[in-house]
Amino acid sequence: MPRAFLIVIDSVGIGGAPDADQFFNGDLPDTGANTLGHIAGTVDLKLPTLDGLGLGAAAQLAAGAMPRGLGAQPRGAWGAATEVSPGKDTPSGHWELAGVPVPWDWHVFPEEVPAFPAAVMQALRAAAKTDDTLANCHASGTAVIAEYGAAHLKTGWPICYTSADSVVQIAAHETHFGLNRLHDMCAEVAPLLHGMKVGRVIARPFVGEPGSFQRTGNRRDFAIAPPKPTLCDQVQRAGRRVYAVGKIGDIFSMRGIDDLRKGGDAVLMDHISDLVDEAVDGAFVFANLVEFDSEFGHRRDPAGYAGHLHWFDQALASILTRLRADDLLIITADHGNDPTWPGTDHTRERVPVLVHGLGSRALGHLAFADVAASVADHLNVPYSGEGHSFI
Repeated sequence: MPRAFLIVIDSVGIGGAPDADQFFNGDLPDTGANTLGHIAGTVDLKLPTLDGLGLGAAAQLAAGAMPRGLGAQPRGAWGAATEVSPGKDTPSGHWELAGVPVPWDWHVFPEEVPAFPAAVMQALRAAAKTDDTLANCHASGTAVIAEYGAAHLKTGWPICYTSADSVVQIAAHETHFGLNRLHDMCAEVAPLLHGMKVGRVIARPFVGEPGSFQRTGNRRDFAIAPPKPTLCDQVQRAGRRVYAVGKIGDIFSMRGIDDLRKGGDAVLMDHISDLVDEAVDGAFVFANLVEFDSEFGHRRDPAGYAGHLHWFDQALASILTRLRADDLLIITADHGNDPTWPGTDHTRERVPVLVHGLGSRALGHLAFADVAASVADHLNVPYSGEGHSFI
C-alpha cells in the first residue's frame, strides 16, 4: 500500500505572488520579495538534490528568473503554488496545503505601545497570576528577551509581545517562572484569543542569565483549530496512520494526528529518515522544518539561510535513495520570509512544489490545496477538501 511524505520547508518562497502588493512589511508592499532568488543573489547556492527535483525550474516559473547557481534539468515533477488565503502566516499556509483555505481575516494587533487591548491584558495577568506583564509591544523574540529578561527575573512577570502575524507570544524563564506554568498560561488564554481570530498563542521558554539568555526547544504553539476537516482528518478517518513531525501537531490542534515527533530541524530530519523505514503501509507523514523561518528568515540572515538550505539538500539526498518504489514525497513551503527584505515579517510569495515518485514532468502553476488533493489521490482515501490532484 503506498505511503506519502509531505515536507514543508518553512518560509522557502520563490517570489512572484500575484497579490504581493496587498501584503506589507511596515509600509513596504511585498511586491518583488523573493526568498530563494534574493538569497541566491547574495550567497553561492549549490543545491543539487532540490535543483534536481525541479527547484530552479519552479522558481523560474514563479518569478520569471532562474536563481543564480540553479537550473539543472529536473528529474522530478515540479510546479509553483499560489495561496488564496488572506494571510502569509504558518496556519494559513499549512491549512491550505491540507485542503482548507482560511475563510476569515486574521486579527493582528496594532504596531503601537501598548499593543494589546485591556481585555487581553486582564486575561494575561489572570492566567499568569501576576500583577502585571512586560513588553506589550511588537518585538523580535530574541531582542525582547534580551531587553526584558532581567526585569522578568526580578518581577516574575511574563514577557508578552506580538508581531505582524496573528499571534500572541509569551516568553518566560523555564526555571524561574516554570515551563509547565508557561504552557498552562498559554492554554488558559488561548480560547479568548482564538475567539478574536488570533491564530496562535506561542509559549517561548528561555534559560540563562542576563546577557546570556537562550530560547529552548520547548516552544509550544496553541493554534486555533481548522474550520473544516483537513487532509490529516480524512486520512485518519480512512483508517490510515498520520505521523506529525515538528510543529504540525500544534498547527492542526492535534486533530487527525496519530504519532507526534518533535525537536529541532536536525532531529526532525532524523525522525523523517526513521519513518522511511518505520511508517506503516498507507501512512501519511506530514513534517514542518521551522528553522529556515525562525532562525534565518526573521533574523534577516541570508548566509545562515543558505547554509540551512545546503544542509537540508544533503540530508534529503540520503532519504530519497531509501524510499520505496510506490512512495510519494513532496517538498513545498507555506509562505516566504525574504531575509534581504526590509522588516522582519513573512513575505507573500509563491512556493515550490517538488515531487519525487511521479517521474520527470512540469506541473505548472498550482494551488496550495492541490497538494492535499494529490496526497489523498496517491493514498486512495476519500477526500472532500479544496484542490485538484496533479497525479
